[in-house]
Amino acid sequence: MNALTQMMSHRAMRMKEEVKMEKEEIKAWSKPMENTEHPSTQKRAWILDPAGSWYYAWLNIMIIPITYNWVTIICRSCFTEMQHKYLPIWLCLDYLCDILYIMDIIANFHTGFLQEGILVTDKRLIASYYSRSSTFCWDLLSILPTDFLYFKFGLHTPSVRVNRFLRSHRLFESFDRTETRISYPNVFRISKLMAYIFVVIHWNSCIYFALSSYVGFGKDVWVYPNISDPDFGRLGRQYLYSFYFSTLILTTVGDIPPPMQEEEYIFMVVDFLIAVLGFATIMGSISSVVTNLNSADKSFYPNYDQVKLYMKMYKVNKSVKKKVIAWHQHLQINKKLTNENQILQNLPEKLRVEVAVSVHLPTLSKVQIFQHCEKGLLEELVLKLKPQVYSPGEYVCKKGDIGREMYIIKDGKLAVVADDGITQFAVLGEGMYFGEISIINIKGNTSGNRRTANIKSIGYSDLFCLSKEDLKDVLTEYPDAKAMLEEKGREILLKMNKLDENLAAELVAKQQEVDNKVRRLEVNLESLQTKLARLLAELESNAVKMCQRIKCLEWEISLWEEEGSKEELHDGQ
Repeated sequence: MNALTQMMSHRAMRMKEEVKMEKEEIKAWSKPMENTEHPSTQKRAWILDPAGSWYYAWLNIMIIPITYNWVTIICRSCFTEMQHKYLPIWLCLDYLCDILYIMDIIANFHTGFLQEGILVTDKRLIASYYSRSSTFCWDLLSILPTDFLYFKFGLHTPSVRVNRFLRSHRLFESFDRTETRISYPNVFRISKLMAYIFVVIHWNSCIYFALSSYVGFGKDVWVYPNISDPDFGRLGRQYLYSFYFSTLILTTVGDIPPPMQEEEYIFMVVDFLIAVLGFATIMGSISSVVTNLNSADKSFYPNYDQVKLYMKMYKVNKSVKKKVIAWHQHLQINKKLTNENQILQNLPEKLRVEVAVSVHLPTLSKVQIFQHCEKGLLEELVLKLKPQVYSPGEYVCKKGDIGREMYIIKDGKLAVVADDGITQFAVLGEGMYFGEISIINIKGNTSGNRRTANIKSIGYSDLFCLSKEDLKDVLTEYPDAKAMLEEKGREILLKMNKLDENLAAELVAKQQEVDNKVRRLEVNLESLQTKLARLLAELESNAVKMCQRIKCLEWEISLWEEEGSKEELHDGQ
């Protein structure tokens, strides 16, 4: 007895251990696997995602030191008074920018990269990838301690820091990211172009002042006036005059004093060439922005010019023209879209579904027959919704029309009117729907698929249209949802007293009879196929036997012929 008890206790302990091991195994499977080949699945520690917000924020911070160096180094080199007067401030700002440059290199050593579509977050792989890239070489050159040249040339030669310009690629990267992130990219492109123009004029004005210093202030009418004059000796006046003079040259406005020295001629020729190139660049950029705006309008809104030309060619009456013009103006003023599917067609299917769900799923969920449907069905239906806009007084449907679609009211009001179009029986508002029964084939529906009322738009109404064919295509993949929708439709028809249960029972019986016939035919077809297969097998077997028999006969005949030929030879001898 004790032995039996001991065996049972051991067995219970083993069972507990097995259960515990199973739980640990399930827990291990539920955890994300660590991939040593692709370290991107491992724990991320202080790793920046190049597509993330933190990386984008750091790029925007790096705009400050890069812009500072591009603007101040040339200015301090040419306007020496600025360098002498504010030397401590410049040195503090210079080395603060250098610290940001060093921090940027550290950030690059902690920025992941994509390998086979997976973000790599292993620090050793990131360091190897960054150190072998050309970006690392430019970053390293931009932070070389050229400030030691101050010991040779003095503290008032900021031109020794020109290598700081080599970090400009971060500025362009930030601009590219911003252009894709903001809601108004065309405005940003114009602002970026204006910033480039300012930098070019700023550099040109600094070089003009330096050239005037080289030739001699006040030596002729072209160079900067003599700085001994109190009006022209102030630092602010020097910069503003140079900036104004450079703006006149680069914009080719005219009213510029003629050059006198060879250096002045060379400067003017180079500036005129830059002005021509800049004018072409500006015109190209502006035209590109305008083209983008026009193409965006064409992709979002119907092309009204073609409709207008069509109405002009066929001499459409003025009242119809006014309606078309008012409808088109309503779309553009109120930002109404009628071709959402075309706009989103280039997105991947899953992403297109997410966008459509976030926009339209709340509206679709308000429809009574679609409530409590599974999420997959609603996501499929969301892609099938087609927005439509109706003008004031326009009929959405009329009594007796064949119903091929249902409508969901997104915005606006519609009236159920009598045949005279004036008497109103009811008003439908936002979130309401109609025509849903006509797109579901419910047996026993006394009205069939005909419209039972006149629906008229009171003002401008935004509707979603769901066609019968689209719903049918979706429901083929969801038979349970189809049965549930039909049941809900029957309940609605019962409340409306438009369901003939006897007719429905007859149709169901007929359908069952047809289904039974189809099943019997399928069974008979399967038996016939089996018999046919047997016959084919027997035929093939008989054919093989016949071939063997023929070969045997041929062999026997050949033997008889050989014997006959031997006998003839023997008789001849």
